[in-house]
Amino acid sequence: MSRYLRITLEKRSVSAVARLLDDEAPRTAEAVWQALPQGGQVYHGKFARNEIYTLLPAFADTEPGPENTTVTPIPGDLCYFTFDGTLENSAYGYDSDSAARGHTLLIDLAVFYGRNNLLINGDVGWVPGNVFATIEEGLGEFAAACNDVWMGGARGETLTYQRVD
Repeated sequence: MSRYLRITLEKRSVSAVARLLDDEAPRTAEAVWQALPQGGQVYHGKFARNEIYTLLPAFADTEPGPENTTVTPIPGDLCYFTFDGTLENSAYGYDSDSAARGHTLLIDLAVFYGRNNLLINGDVGWVPGNVFATIEEGLGEFAAACNDVWMGGARGETLTYQRVD
């Protein structure tokens, strides 16, 4: 039986529903599922292109490690990234003012909402992500809201992830 989660941009009052990829990314899907609900300040990707994300302190008992990885996510992909302090550029939100400050291991939960994404970072090179879910409902409206984060600003906006039971 499939498991689903709801991704919401709270201030913009828009949500999408994603199906966990339990067969393709079982460790990552389970780690995220067990940690829900999660959420925090939204950021818009600079290099990846059509991406929003939030940063969280590590929440899994054991990090899932690479599985179902990609460097070219497609619209509707939800990706899990683990960073150990290697991205210290405040432009990405990985700074002392982020909600995850004081944590050496950060989790980046990202939503890709458009085409032509490429996960390469000018500071560290290729950054493969674990694709752990795919949006099955509401991508069009959610993508429009994500684009508004890019054009209208991310300040005061929260990206949340919660179970759909």
